[in-house]
Amino acid sequence: MARPGPPDGGSASGTAPARPGAFAVWGDVATPTTLTVADLRAGWDRHRAAVVFDCATAGPQRHVFEGPLLREVVAAAGPAFDPARRKERSRFLLAVHGTDGHHALLSWAEIDADFGDAPVLPATRMDGADLDAAGTQLVVPSDRCGARYVSGVTRVWIGRPRLGVPPSEV
Repeated sequence: MARPGPPDGGSASGTAPARPGAFAVWGDVATPTTLTVADLRAGWDRHRAAVVFDCATAGPQRHVFEGPLLREVVAAAGPAFDPARRKERSRFLLAVHGTDGHHALLSWAEIDADFGDAPVLPATRMDGADLDAAGTQLVVPSDRCGARYVSGVTRVWIGRPRLGVPPSEV
């Protein structure tokens, strides 16, 4: 399958989508797309997560986030796996990038209802305030550490890991 770069002017090398506050969903998907906070609010059911996570520099952080489930948002792009084949689904990854260069990696199995069923959100609201200006925030409620919380999401890549041959086997 061809692996297109992010839609709407983004590139695989790290350029964000052309629209401010938007993020690209791309990779091994049938329909690469670009979404905004407003798109997320209009297109999917809203979920709420009251979270506490440890921040290495600022100590415990308490917030209430709202947004759709990440698995529903990225499923709409049509990941290149047969949804009926569980093992195939468990081999996909998601790489989420933010405006400040921060990124996090998730496995599809973590967010899949048949596996980890983690209620990971691309948040549209934080503590009652809309995130339209700041951009979507990735929220991983089950994490004790805030390292996988990504502010101002710019890209979500979905795909199979490219497993190489170890040098000793070449």
